[in-house]
Amino acid sequence: MSLSQFRRAVAALAGRCRWPRPGLGTAFLAARILVAFAVPPLAFAHESHPAAPPAAVSAEERAFLEENEAAMTKMMNDMAAKPTGDVDRDFVAMMTPHHQGAIDMAVTELRYGKNEQLRRIAQEIIVDQMQEIAAMKLAIGEPATETTPAPTQSPPAPVATGHHHPGMQMDMSNGMKK
Repeated sequence: MSLSQFRRAVAALAGRCRWPRPGLGTAFLAARILVAFAVPPLAFAHESHPAAPPAAVSAEERAFLEENEAAMTKMMNDMAAKPTGDVDRDFVAMMTPHHQGAIDMAVTELRYGKNEQLRRIAQEIIVDQMQEIAAMKLAIGEPATETTPAPTQSPPAPVATGHHHPGMQMDMSNGMKK
């Protein structure tokens, strides 16, 4: 069957069917059909993520969930970068917050997690994602950001001067003094 024969057959079948005339009624019908198919997925899209943690969770679990949710929300908002017309820059602009979100989530695991294997994986995620962010920035000619101490590290404690604890002696050799 040639293309022209196919078109004639379709035209003949279409002539036998009663199609609604284009107009306001057809537009409303189409809109109702679109809404009928679009609303259920939107209504259930966030069903698996409760708005507030259950009351039975501990304070530590609640803090973990809140920090994790904040990291996810920040990541999703930051990934909505406005296109620049440069696909490579747009890719980096969207992937950087994605990787930073993984870092932020890994940090929450380090703060609250107890499983040593998962804590090691979280540490690896932080290192890997920081390296990938730096590599992507360098690939588009942007300077890689300087590394900073891990967010879970405490700031160094001030050196006590003139304060001694009985029974605790510390003799630093000259090579260790700054």
